[in-house]
Amino acid sequence: MARLDPLNTSRYWHAPGVPGMDLLHADFTTHEYAPHAHPSFVVAVTKAGGAEFRSRGRPGVAEPQALLVFNPSEPHSGRMGGSARWRYRAFYLAEPGIRHLMAALGLDEARQFESNALGDRALIDAFLALHRAFDANPGPDDPLGRDERFVHTFGTLFQQHASQGRRVPAAPAGAAVLAPVLELLNDAFAQRLSLEQMAAVGGLTSFQLIGAFKRATGLTPHAYLTQLRLRAAIRHLGAGQPLIDAAVASGFYDQSALTRHFKRTFGMTPLQYVRARAG
Repeated sequence: MARLDPLNTSRYWHAPGVPGMDLLHADFTTHEYAPHAHPSFVVAVTKAGGAEFRSRGRPGVAEPQALLVFNPSEPHSGRMGGSARWRYRAFYLAEPGIRHLMAALGLDEARQFESNALGDRALIDAFLALHRAFDANPGPDDPLGRDERFVHTFGTLFQQHASQGRRVPAAPAGAAVLAPVLELLNDAFAQRLSLEQMAAVGGLTSFQLIGAFKRATGLTPHAYLTQLRLRAAIRHLGAGQPLIDAAVASGFYDQSALTRHFKRTFGMTPLQYVRARAG
């Protein structure tokens, strides 16, 4: 939805594939938020300019590249501060999304945040990338990639910055914990697998699964699965299968999904690969 104020633009939409999460992309040249509260966790990342906010009876400043977090039902206000333009991206995680995230983290209930402004540069970049991923409309073939990025980014926020309480359980040490998951992926890479399915096979939470994969393989579960599918596609193409048949048999949603991942990984399209082998 776009506001009619010509000096300000904003878009607000529901995140595909994540229950209870809405997104905002705002570009303001003049704006002031009256005191208000949301029933959701609010995470906002300032891209350019800055803002002044007030929460918990104290003033604060959102510098460029700032990460702000507000607990559900926490009153706050905000206005332009020290710049002629204020651009930011925001997440609104309501109760269904909170439940989905807590299950992925292995927690019974959400922990709160004692500080509204965080200076974690890595998380700032991660939340900007996450927001752009939900803004880019990557297509119906990538629900696993979206959910993986959501769980890892929000999970890291809760793991590193939430208040004291039950900690996010860490993944067990050692690569052996992934053995049943790797067996599943090797046997069923062409199927529609979810993060929850993979985690359950290994007796892990979704967040633990991502961490264990990155430590053991250097890849996320989604990236590892994509590599298995690309290898299968190369085998099918080498056997002379048409591109669309090779894509579907390898687990890709369609031919365009195979082409996108193939080019991103190998620097050429599947058709270029087939022609090079034929020559």
